[in-house]
Amino acid sequence: MGSRLSWSTDGSGWPNRQASRFVEAAGYRWHVQVLGQGPVALLAHGTGAATHSWRALMPLLAKRFTVVAPDLPGHGFTETPRAHRISLVSMARDLAALCVKLEVKPQLAVGHSAGAAILARMALDGLIAPRLIVSLNGAFLPFDGLAAFVLSPLAKALAFNPLMPWIFARRARDPAAVHRLIVNTGSTIDAQGERLYGRLVASPAHVAAAMQMMANWDLRPLVRDLQKLRCELRLIAAAKDRAVPPDVACRVRELTTNARLEIVPGYGHLMHEEAPQLTAVMIVEAAVASGIIAMQHGMSV
Repeated sequence: MGSRLSWSTDGSGWPNRQASRFVEAAGYRWHVQVLGQGPVALLAHGTGAATHSWRALMPLLAKRFTVVAPDLPGHGFTETPRAHRISLVSMARDLAALCVKLEVKPQLAVGHSAGAAILARMALDGLIAPRLIVSLNGAFLPFDGLAAFVLSPLAKALAFNPLMPWIFARRARDPAAVHRLIVNTGSTIDAQGERLYGRLVASPAHVAAAMQMMANWDLRPLVRDLQKLRCELRLIAAAKDRAVPPDVACRVRELTTNARLEIVPGYGHLMHEEAPQLTAVMIVEAAVASGIIAMQHGMSV
């Protein structure tokens, strides 16, 4: 495998491949999946992931929505922009440019981890106007205390060392290493999911983008602005999440005026992959409560 993932080889057997397309927006080429009919639901994955993370959830939501799910800049099969553009503000702008190119106006926005922060930034900046943002273990807050001083400089040092992505990718080709990474988030996912994550982290370009994203990530302006968020915010937090503990969602609820929090026992950071049916039902229920879609008998998805 080379530095970048190849759609013709690495994309073989990619989940929901029939929904994939490649689109030029914001000056580079995106991989995006579009599936279903109805109000537009924009999905934004977290750092180091890709559209594969929605593999089971996306078809369920597509029964009620037109689901738009891109690989974020530098992730998966989307090209990598210049390093300074892999930041919260720039990724929000570039994702908005993709929405313009696709001629979609999301009424629902669903973000996992860092993806939730991107969607909130887009809404705050007037780049999208959803009626509802659903945060799945959203990473809205900076690290506290010592971690803030240690992890940020470390991320920058790793991101600017051109050898580090290659070293990490080589080590991550061991399935046992990938398994440990996932288990450390508090989640247990299926074998297909682990293989797909392994495919991603074996790509130095994908790893470099994830490292650059962490190095450039500055959540302090977002935290200051959250009180200005006008759309509804549904915070779904998994009780076993080791990456973004539920207390983050509790603190975010206190910072906003239109937030509702649900803590779900038994799952970790990748809850939407562990329990896609439950996650879909929770999203649909929130969308019904927000008036985006009408209630159906049994809240089926």
